[in-house]
Amino acid sequence: MRSRRLELSLTGAVVAVLAAGTLGAAAPGAARAATPATAAAASHQEGTTARTNAARATATYAALEKYLGTTDGSGLFHEQYPVAAGDNAYSYEWPLSQVHVAALDISTVDPRARGKLAAVDRAQEHYWNAAGGTTGVAGYDSYAVAPYGAGGDLFYDDNEWVGLEKVQDYLQNDDRSALSRAEQIFTLVESGWDTDASHAAPGGVFWTQASWSTDRNTVSNMPAAELGLRLYQITGKRTYLDNAKRFYDWTNANLQSPDGLYWDHVSLTGDIDQTVWSYNQGVPIGVNVLLYQATHDRTYLARAERIAKAAYDWYVTGDRLKSQPVYFNSIFFKNLLLLESVTGGDTYQKATAAYADWVWTSARDPKTGLVRFDTGGTTQSIQQAASAQIFAVLAWPRSKWSTLY
Repeated sequence: MRSRRLELSLTGAVVAVLAAGTLGAAAPGAARAATPATAAAASHQEGTTARTNAARATATYAALEKYLGTTDGSGLFHEQYPVAAGDNAYSYEWPLSQVHVAALDISTVDPRARGKLAAVDRAQEHYWNAAGGTTGVAGYDSYAVAPYGAGGDLFYDDNEWVGLEKVQDYLQNDDRSALSRAEQIFTLVESGWDTDASHAAPGGVFWTQASWSTDRNTVSNMPAAELGLRLYQITGKRTYLDNAKRFYDWTNANLQSPDGLYWDHVSLTGDIDQTVWSYNQGVPIGVNVLLYQATHDRTYLARAERIAKAAYDWYVTGDRLKSQPVYFNSIFFKNLLLLESVTGGDTYQKATAAYADWVWTSARDPKTGLVRFDTGGTTQSIQQAASAQIFAVLAWPRSKWSTLY
């Protein structure tokens, strides 16, 4: 059984003080006109920063491979370093998926990393359960399947992250097999919809197929919407748009706080966990951007800007990013950059860069290149991978931000 994610003490009472009245305000950081001289200086600075972050991303991924990679030919990674007594031989699927994304993000700025991406592509398939779980639809198990493991409970959000990675790979590299897999994953996600009308807040995609949890989460529904919208953009199939709206509407109706930010999950009895995670704010921003692009309805873009403003006020202005897992922040920042690919400005890019600088200078061991967020001195593979992702996307040209999720 996969352990539940870290819980922070952001209760409903705390959420109630979030940025009241800010949701109607304009998003910060509108771009200013520049003279030719200042534009040239800015371009030079951006190029220098991009090279710095590309080098940081490469070094961070190299440390990931050195200290957390395995040597048995599987291409899989350990959950943490140092490996502790009782640890599984390999990481769970969720960390591996983020290693996968890191390799893709780095390959976008360094074509020499394509070999690393291909290796993690192969490793990803060690979690594929062709027979399917409780719904009989194929998907990625939470742990490696035979011969590397016995599989594990299937999580819908884990699969959605892989689906979004596959879509990004298709958009950037025209990988048709990646697109096919993303469509298979969406079929799995559709099968996870709660069809029992007697439940409180009926509907929604469950978090997992595991019998020990019946939660329906922001993180199992909004990434599903984002995946559906990407597939609609690519294929033009209306069913993807319709289902994306269904996931989106359910989450807005049941898990969006009065302040406009998003709570974690709702139980079948209607109890709501009001924890506010950074990635649960980032993905709805991206979903609204994609809905705007799909429908040309500017209401969605305005919603994206309002959520981004409220989240920025809470996490960035309020100096709360460091209390969030880096692997939640990586997703948060990517969706903010997706928004700025449409609206312009650089407020969110600057926030991403400032956080990346903090990770590099204050949360990293320069001797090993490993990030250290845990008080026990361990490094999780997902933490290292997420850090590499943040550095990598900061090295991307702005023209690539439109492929983010």
